[in-house]
Amino acid sequence: MKAEDFFSEQDKGAIEAAIGEVETKTAGEVAVMVVDQSDSYPEAQILAGIILGSGLALVITELFFNESLWAFLPTALLLALGVGMLSPFLPFLIRLLASGQRLESRVQEQALQAFYEKGLYKTRDDTGVLFFISLLEHRVWVLADSGIYGKISPAELQDFAKLVAQGVKEGKVAPILCQEIRRVGEVLAAHFPIKDDNTNELSNKVIVG
Repeated sequence: MKAEDFFSEQDKGAIEAAIGEVETKTAGEVAVMVVDQSDSYPEAQILAGIILGSGLALVITELFFNESLWAFLPTALLLALGVGMLSPFLPFLIRLLASGQRLESRVQEQALQAFYEKGLYKTRDDTGVLFFISLLEHRVWVLADSGIYGKISPAELQDFAKLVAQGVKEGKVAPILCQEIRRVGEVLAAHFPIKDDNTNELSNKVIVG
């Protein structure tokens, strides 16, 4: 599923409401962004082509070409190219063949890039928090501005991401995301209570990357 279709209009309304509720209690600002993927993972595409292409070529040459090496080599090459080109449409293959560390690091890097590209750092007290959801990887990263990290550790914020990531895998992310937004809000309210002159500095609408 594409990022633009991932949340229904009802889901988006619930998420916006959860953010609005949180921001009545804290000077912190919460944003949610969803993207198709954080990288194309070309190494996983190549590996998929080699492994599956070669395996299919072995079967074909055994069945139809009497295990001929001269039939196997061009068949394997063609099938490797074909599978490699098709692999972007098979996200489970990419997740299987790209290392977990690579997936995690690319999502983290894209979250950081999005935080600055979308201007989420432009809050008065540096109190922006981003829930960044990357669909292909089934991963979620919670990123905060410098004002937040003075009080709340990155590891603590990532605890909120774990349940949301599980919801992505299971296809029921919206209610879990709303729950975790409210949990983050409780922590933010304890450290960054709302001010008399507080304004809504970031949009509550889901950002689609």
